[in-house]
Amino acid sequence: MSGTVPSAFSLDDLARIVAERAKASPDESYTARLVSEGQGRAAKKLGEEAVETVIAAIEGDRKQLVAEAADLLYHLMVVLHAGGVPLQDVLQELARRTAQSGLAEKASRQK
Repeated sequence: MSGTVPSAFSLDDLARIVAERAKASPDESYTARLVSEGQGRAAKKLGEEAVETVIAAIEGDRKQLVAEAADLLYHLMVVLHAGGVPLQDVLQELARRTAQSGLAEKASRQK
């Protein structure tokens, strides 16, 4: 993703861009290639990026953490798109969970 970053770039913007690029030819778009290879391949890339994000955090490398977190968010949007899960569904789940304390919410999931 190259170009100038809008001042108010959001996850909605990223989800929209992923959806648009997924329609392109896999020969022309990395996003389209990931989607064409299936959700499993996209999920594997998400896992790799998650590990790289954790390593950057543990090492205290702020610049690398920013870069890996960006990769992680991008690959999450690809996995959601490939799985037919709108970002709005995830945001609604987060809203539901934040309506109560974190400890109460976690306890409710363990039942």
